[in-house]
This record gives sequence, C-alpha cells and structure tokens, in this order.
Amino acid sequence: MNAHLDRREILKLSALAGAGAVAAARAGASAVAASLPSETGAIKWDKAPCRFCGTGCHVRVGVKEGRVVAIEGDQLAEVNKGLLCVKGYHVGLALYGKDRLTRPMLRKGGKLEPISWEEAIEVVAQRIMTSPEKFAIYGSGQWTIPEGYAANKLMKAGLSNNHIEPNARLCMASAVTGFLSVYGVDEPAGAYDDLDKCDVLILWGNNMAEMHPVLFSRVIDRRARGEKVTIIDLGTRRTRSSEFADHYWEFKPNGDLAIANGIAHLLLKNGTYDKEFVERHCAFRQDKTAAALHGESMTFEDYKATLAPFTPEHVAQLSGVPAEKIQMLADLFGNRDLRITSTWCMGFNQHNRATDINRLCHSIHLLSGHFGKPGDAPTSLTGQPSACGTAREVGTMCHFLPGGRLVENAEHRADAENLWNVPAGRIKPKMGYHTVLLWEKFCTPTDKGGDISTVWVQVTNPGQSLPNLHKLFQAKKDLEDKFLIVSDVYPTATTELADLVLPSAMWVEKNGIYGNSERRTQQWFKMVNPPGEARDDAWQNIAVARKLFELGHAGMKDKEGKFLFTFKDEAGKDVPAWEWPHYHDLNVDKALFEEYRAFSRLKHKDLAPYDEYVKARGLRWPVVQQPDGSWRETRFRFAEFDDPYVKKGAGIQFYHSTTKDDRAQVWFAPYTPPAEAPDAAFPFWLCTGRVLEHWHTGTMTMRIPQLHGAVPFAYVEMHAADAEERNISNGDSVVVKTRRGELRLPVWVNGRSQPPRGNLFIPFFDERLLCNLLTLDVTCPISKEPDYKKCAAAVVKAGLAAGAGTF
Repeated sequence: MNAHLDRREILKLSALAGAGAVAAARAGASAVAASLPSETGAIKWDKAPCRFCGTGCHVRVGVKEGRVVAIEGDQLAEVNKGLLCVKGYHVGLALYGKDRLTRPMLRKGGKLEPISWEEAIEVVAQRIMTSPEKFAIYGSGQWTIPEGYAANKLMKAGLSNNHIEPNARLCMASAVTGFLSVYGVDEPAGAYDDLDKCDVLILWGNNMAEMHPVLFSRVIDRRARGEKVTIIDLGTRRTRSSEFADHYWEFKPNGDLAIANGIAHLLLKNGTYDKEFVERHCAFRQDKTAAALHGESMTFEDYKATLAPFTPEHVAQLSGVPAEKIQMLADLFGNRDLRITSTWCMGFNQHNRATDINRLCHSIHLLSGHFGKPGDAPTSLTGQPSACGTAREVGTMCHFLPGGRLVENAEHRADAENLWNVPAGRIKPKMGYHTVLLWEKFCTPTDKGGDISTVWVQVTNPGQSLPNLHKLFQAKKDLEDKFLIVSDVYPTATTELADLVLPSAMWVEKNGIYGNSERRTQQWFKMVNPPGEARDDAWQNIAVARKLFELGHAGMKDKEGKFLFTFKDEAGKDVPAWEWPHYHDLNVDKALFEEYRAFSRLKHKDLAPYDEYVKARGLRWPVVQQPDGSWRETRFRFAEFDDPYVKKGAGIQFYHSTTKDDRAQVWFAPYTPPAEAPDAAFPFWLCTGRVLEHWHTGTMTMRIPQLHGAVPFAYVEMHAADAEERNISNGDSVVVKTRRGELRLPVWVNGRSQPPRGNLFIPFFDERLLCNLLTLDVTCPISKEPDYKKCAAAVVKAGLAAGAGTF
C-alpha cells in the first residue's frame, strides 16, 4: 500500500474492501484464513451467523485449544457466498477483550462487589416479588430466538406483565408498522435475491456501502461482470454509497415524504401506474388522526385528489430535489420493463413520521406494479442480527405476542395461553410501556408517576443508545428506590449505573438461533466456553423463573401446576435446566425453539424443525414440508410462483390483508415538517448514525484492536464552508449544543461523508463521547420510534465555549 495515502483515502478504501474481496472469495481465499499458518489440521471448524448486523452473513469459526483462532467467510452460505465485511472478518476477536465481565456484582456502598450466582438470582427474584407489576425487561435484537422467547414467556405468560421491550423499538419499529398497515403482516415480501435481479436500486437515505457492505457488494459485483444496474442515492448527506451511485439527490430533512408523494402524483397524472395490478390487488387508505395504525379507507378518486398538490415544482420546494429529478423517478417507476428495488434503514425508521414514509415507499411500488417479481421489491434492512427473528417474530415488544399476535386481541391472547398451557386470563390485555415511555417511567420518581421500579437489561446498552440520555437514563442516578440489573459481556455506559451486573456468555460461547432481514432463520452450536462465571442469558431467565416458583409466585406454574419452564430429555425424564450444572444436559435452545414453532403458523411465518436449521445455512420462512418429507423455504411472499399460501390462479394474494379482501393498502400521508428545526440560536441540523468499522455502541468493536485503531473516537463532520466561517480547521475541538445538552468533539472536515451546508453528523459508537446527550426523544406517533436523524444544533470552537469538557 502507498505509504503516502492519507487517512481519508485509507478509510475510503475500507468502504470499498467488500467489493474487492468478492474475487478472493470466489477463488477460494479468505482474508483471515489466508493469513493462518499452514498447519490448520488442529483447528476445528463450524458454522455460525455473524454476531453483528442484520444481514445474516455466515462465517466459518475456527477453534483451537478452546479459543476462536480463525474466521473466514462461509462459501456455502447463500447470503454472503464467502464474503465478509471488515467487522465480520474480525468478529472472533469480540470475545476476547481484556475487560470481560466474569462474576456477578452487586452494588454495595456505591461500589460493585462480587457475589455468587445464587445470591444474584435471589436478588432479582426478590425485586420482582416485591412489585411484579413495576418490573420490566429491556432486551434487543441481539437476543437469540430462544433467549427472547424465554424472556417473553417469563413476562407475559408468567408475570402477567407486558413491560418487555427490545431496542428494536429504536431502529425497526417503524418498519413493522409500515409492513403491518400495508400488508397486514410484518417482514419484507422480497429477499436479497432482488439485489441480483433489479435494474434500478434506490437507496432511500440508506448508506448501504457502509451499513450493509456485503449486500451492496452484490450489486457492485454485477457491474463488474458488465451488467447495468442504475443506483440512485436519495440522502441528506453524501456518503460512501453516493460515490457508487449514478445519481445522488440531496433532500431536505423530511423531504422524503414529499418525494414519495410526488412520484405517486405523476404516476396517476401520466397514467403510468399499473391499473390492472391496482384494481386487482390494492385498496386506498389515509390516516386523518396522524396516529392510527390502520387509518380510514378512501376511494381512488379521493386518493388522486389528495395527491394533486404534489406537483414536481411543489415537491422541489419542499424537498430541495429538482423537479426534473422527481419526474425522472416517476418515469422509472412508470416503466414496467424495469425491475426496481428500494432499500432503506434508519433514514426512514428514525423519523418523526416514520410509519408514513414506510407506507409511502410500499405504496409507490404497489401503485406502479413493481412488486412480486424478482428484482421488484420494497425492502427494509435491519441493523441487528435478530431484530427480525427475535424482536419482531418472537414478539418481545410490549404490544406483541409470539408469531405476530397482539396482546390487545382477545383471540390472540387465548391462543397464546393455550399454547403456553397457562390459565385463561393469565396474559394481561393492556400493552406495556414502549421503550421511551418505559425509561421515562423508570427515571421519574415513584411519587411523581414513575411506576417502573426495576429494569433488567439484557444484550443491549441503553445508557448509550437511548435518545435524550439526561432525561431517559442518567436521571436514574439520583433515584435510590430504582434498581437497574444489567446482563452483559463488558462494562458499558449502562453498567455504570447498574445496581446488579450479571456476566453473560456471548455468541459461540452458547447455542443460538437468529433471524435476519430476509426472513432467514439461522442456527449455531456452542463452540467455546465463556470466561469465568459468565452464563447464558436464557439460563438467567429460567433460573430467575425457578426462584420465583420456589418463592411461591403463582404465575410460574402452568394449568397443571408444573413449572413454566419444564424440560425433558429423550427418555422423558425431567431435566432441572435452572441448575447450571444441568443446563447442558439437553439442548435448551432446541426445546425452546420447538415450543416456539407452534406460534409461527397463525401469520404464515412457519418454521421448520430445529434439526433442519442444523443442516442448513438458514431457511427463509414460511418453511413448508413437502410430500417427500423435505422442507421448502419461501423467497418471495404473496407471489404464486413461490409462496405456497397463495391460492392457485391468484397470481398475487395479500392473504393477511387488513381489509380481509386479499388487498394491500396504498396509503396517502401528507408532507409533515420535522419536529424540531434550526433557528437563530441553533442554526444547524444534527444527524447521528454509524460508520463501517463500528457496530452500534461499540461495546464489541471498540475492543477489537484493528477496528478501534481504524476509528478510535467519535467526531463531528461539517461542511468546509461552515467550518471556514467559524475559523474551524480539521481536528479542532468544537462544542456541539442542542436544547438538551452539549458535547465536545474533534471536527472532521471533508471526511468520509460530506454533510451539506448547515448540517452536522456524529457517529454514536463512542461511549466517551455520547452524542445521545443531544438527540430528541420525539417519536413517530404510531411506531413510537425516536427520530435520531434531525434536531437543531449549534457549533462553536471549543476555545470560545466556557465550561466545555474535553474529548
């Protein structure tokens, strides 16, 4: 490598590395395996999905002498075909940070002191017994499916308590409400195969080159083979994805709502919408209250009239995208000889009108007929390895039950009670607190309405990831009657305020199952032991449930008086899995998964038996058994050629239609401005997000030397002209302020992304520089997901700011 390359070029190359690695993967090479000594015979290899994002890449894990010593891309895996991103190639090192948590610790006299597991389980159980209704569990899309299922069963079937949430509320809840309100069932209809077939790829505020580089490389690789794929990047700042795009169009915050309406307007005006598809398969909907999931029906003529104001010229004023570009987008959607795939991630979901923009994107695909064929799909991408499989499908949100059921639906409750074999009425009919409200209640004094007294955090780091941290997390510090339990693998911003810390096993230190962004369920086995006394999160839930059973909590018994988590071995003998020495006497993951499978059929999310996933590199649901006994996955839902639940001759059938007539809903939603906008005191827009090398709050990636060394601390990016006006140079220390707080950071001008004038960007991976001290806690009124992407901010050179901290 040229020794004179500057850091910007090196970082740019790292974003390009995925595409370049394709050739190596096809040649049978691996970036990590190629560096191993030749005597690899002593290494034992097995499969596992990557621990990081929701792409679901499979890795081959090499173990020697009880440690993970090698990682390579799994060439048998359809998702990544041997390729990994820079995080994936280093995922094994995430296990071996020097500060792993290895013993339970209880805060005594202000200091965390080691205690036994027996005492720790007793402490948790006693907190619950004191006030079961004031107890909450907060997990994440990093829970494995069995872990999330165990936590959900403990809460809803055992404690009659719906105060359980995953951090997917912060990232995927809006995709959920979008899917549900359009199709009547959650999760995308298409698959990653669409990236291999589309003629046009539209990135809706989605930096796929950095956030989902392995998927992006599938498209770039097609270009390398001479195929024509037009990439259109719609964004509020230039990113690494923009450099690959044929077109980059910058829109104003919330301008995406206007753009989608403008496309729909022109499809109708020009008569280029798919009349036959719409007449056969669609109905029309609007939400006059701006807060209803299902809204009200409207006629086609009413729909057309509401879109009339969204002319290209008006959309240009609202969005900043030139009118001719809006016309170009409409022409593309009006051309049914093309295959168009839309992808999005947090740009849509972390939005004050997030459900609306999700609905509108689906709607223009339906209106134009770009749906139900390989390459024609609207597809949301997830950020966590099991945000789909656990947070959504298992139903670990406060309003869900497993398999797409709702706690407020009496039939769904009765069905779940029957499957769980608990008495009728055990499941509480009122939904629990969503994430932002849950933490607000926890951080509010009890005498002022703060009716959550104990929170058990598992596999996530809310002390860094919640918005408006002063209000929603750090306010806990002065509340002596509030008790925070944290199960984790490393010290975090959350453990700083924890009253009890429980050390957890991680990734291949335990069995696991994840569900990725394309409905693919993926399994792996334990390969190495966790350090010290660290134990599986599923065991922790089961052990607490057993202690509650012993303390006499009636909810820990089923209708027959048996313990809620009863396991039997192959001989039919009870196995006391709550006792750690016996936890591995059977495969608890398999037992929990087989129990959970029964929930998967109501919404046609059918799962195969556990042993089928052992043999496969994942299967996309619905997975249906064939006459010969084999199990067949489904790539494209609602399309007769692939979906076994579509009636013969229907072509397309939306069999979970909210209007119960097999029709999807085409929505109108008005343009709505952001919740907070720049003014004289706070003249900048502030956006937060991720970078290629780090994942979420950096708990794992910041402990991987290669990734830490590439991007060791957070920074604020700003436009060169804005910096020059303020006499700010690259590397200078600045203070970024919002109405909620301030933060001192180094500035990066002309960095890897380029915010437009008046815009700032801060990544959120650095626990020393908590950008969520600045962000809004305003949420989408339907999904209750916060808007992290736009709030008003000011920036001044640090030397001019009295009292600013250091970075």
